[in-house]
Amino acid sequence: MNQRPRTPSQYQRNALAPSLIAAPTLFLAPLLLGGEWATIVLFIVAIFAMITAWFAFQARQWWWIIVFAAIAVLWNPAYPFPFEGPLWTAAQPVAAVTFLTAGALIKIPRPS
Repeated sequence: MNQRPRTPSQYQRNALAPSLIAAPTLFLAPLLLGGEWATIVLFIVAIFAMITAWFAFQARQWWWIIVFAAIAVLWNPAYPFPFEGPLWTAAQPVAAVTFLTAGALIKIPRPS
């Protein structure tokens, strides 16, 4: 079978990997936030929010910086907010989808 050589992508999506780590954590967060794992979830989300914001900065997509700075503050483990209830539970998958969307949309041209 004769295959054509694959042309490399013109863009790289650096924010995709951190998003793919943070999103499953956030989807599982409603199960984990009530127990011992709550602090670990907060650390994972806050750290990967800042990493994703950095990649948005590098890509000059400034609006994502504001979104992920807000996520980093709301999920910060140093001074955690006492959020709970259905609104906080609903915020977890919303943030997960935000991570996945940003991971797919934040891209920079590949260096030559």
